[in-house]
Amino acid sequence: MKIAFIGGGNMAAALISGLAGKLTAGANIHVVDPNPAALEKLSAQFGVTTSGALPGAQQAPDPAAYQTVASADVIVLAVKPQSMREVAEQLRPLLPAAGGEGGGPLLLSIAAGIRAADLSRWLGGGRAIVRCMPNTPALIGMGVTGLAASAGVSAEQKAAADAIMKAVGATVWLDDEAKIDAVTAVSGSGPAYVFYFIEAMQKAAEELGLSAEQGKALALATFTGAAQLAAQSDEPVSLLRERVTSKGGTTYAALTSMAADGVAEAIGRAMAAAAARGREMGVEFGAAD
Repeated sequence: MKIAFIGGGNMAAALISGLAGKLTAGANIHVVDPNPAALEKLSAQFGVTTSGALPGAQQAPDPAAYQTVASADVIVLAVKPQSMREVAEQLRPLLPAAGGEGGGPLLLSIAAGIRAADLSRWLGGGRAIVRCMPNTPALIGMGVTGLAASAGVSAEQKAAADAIMKAVGATVWLDDEAKIDAVTAVSGSGPAYVFYFIEAMQKAAEELGLSAEQGKALALATFTGAAQLAAQSDEPVSLLRERVTSKGGTTYAALTSMAADGVAEAIGRAMAAAAARGREMGVEFGAAD
């Protein structure tokens, strides 16, 4: 499988680390990025080929990008949402004329908010696109990715997309692209919620008299252990919570305080805000001229 990455940032590097030498040889992976240091690092680590720019970019295009990207089986668009339209317009001349199912390369977009219909339009229409929403634990091979395929994606291309994203963690396929915004709110942004809670626990531990190091060690081990317990148990998370909560005990006091402060409702509102922002980004960046 020949794979081209447009963008060589952290998420691209995580995917390449899971793919190179496993799903395909490093030499079959090409990375386009304007950052020479990032390209040099990826080449040294994984044996990938690189180029600095696509045709139409402000900087001088690298001839190596032409044939290598044009001949890729899969093109991973790993750029920021606000850059996607410009990148698509640079990429369009390298792609074959849009065809039917399975025609041309498979395009994987990992940009939040960018709708497949808009991306396909920028690329000339009729493109096989899978929208993906991975999360940052992919950096250690423990990510989870929500995926939604457009109508032009063949069964073989869907399998390829699944294999690529499974290189850095679990995959969850959606039957409706609109649900990607919910995935963004739950797992895409989710690691930040966990880090936020860990920070709060560390601060509270210090206020209760523990050292910063002790608070961090206790908070991290608690999150890791509780998450693994939930993952390995066949029982509902609510039952696991109830088993730790003896009425009138310390955990009961803590959870009663959280309930009084509306913590669960606040989390729900926060996730709804994240999903709404994903939808807004689709409208904002996908607006036609």
